[in-house]
Amino acid sequence: MPAELPFRFFDCDNHYYEAEDAFTRHIDPKLKKRAIQWAQLDGKQRLIVGGRVNRFIPNPTFDPVGKPGALDEYFRGRNPRGADLNALFGELEPIPAAYRNRDARLALMDEQGMQGCIMLPTLGVGMEQALLPDFDATVATFRAFNRYLDDDWGFAYQERIFTAPYITMCRPAEAVRELEWALERDARFIVMIPGPITTEVGMRPPGDPMFDEFWQLANDSGITVCYHSGETYYSKFMPA
Repeated sequence: MPAELPFRFFDCDNHYYEAEDAFTRHIDPKLKKRAIQWAQLDGKQRLIVGGRVNRFIPNPTFDPVGKPGALDEYFRGRNPRGADLNALFGELEPIPAAYRNRDARLALMDEQGMQGCIMLPTLGVGMEQALLPDFDATVATFRAFNRYLDDDWGFAYQERIFTAPYITMCRPAEAVRELEWALERDARFIVMIPGPITTEVGMRPPGDPMFDEFWQLANDSGITVCYHSGETYYSKFMPA
């Protein structure tokens, strides 16, 4: 049972599970083979990202999926038996409609006493590093991804679901154009992964002057920039 609160709360870290065509629905046909595709491997649906099998999410279809709260104890630092993370998900369930449908999500939010939320990617935060250094494919993929988000979620749906478009900074001029588009679509938040940025002139920190135009537009517009963990440049240095 949900806790009874004397107010309706706002969740700053809500997530959707991406539709299976999230990256392909609007992709430039000329780049689809260099971007993200689906393939049947050993009887399972797998993502092919930049021509390679991607395992950021073990089951990227999200159907079936872990039940809400399955990792509650794990994220509280409690795993006394040292169980494998996949085992901690326990019994899976068919994907609920609220994970992909905004009206079903609003109904669930009402049940939970949630007034509003920032809606963030699950699979999306693991794709950029897998696409780089193919800059054309990276830019096209997230442009397509953001159009899917606009289709299915909107960026300020009923002033309650604030979905954040994903911005890749790998080409600063393209990042500015994508931010301009997001602002025109009434986005209040954008999301990106933390860490150094791979560009066509090498690795650069987010504060490098080459990004000044982007940050100036973000500042002037008042949009909120969210950083969320995912597959970052640093991931290659982490233990498997």
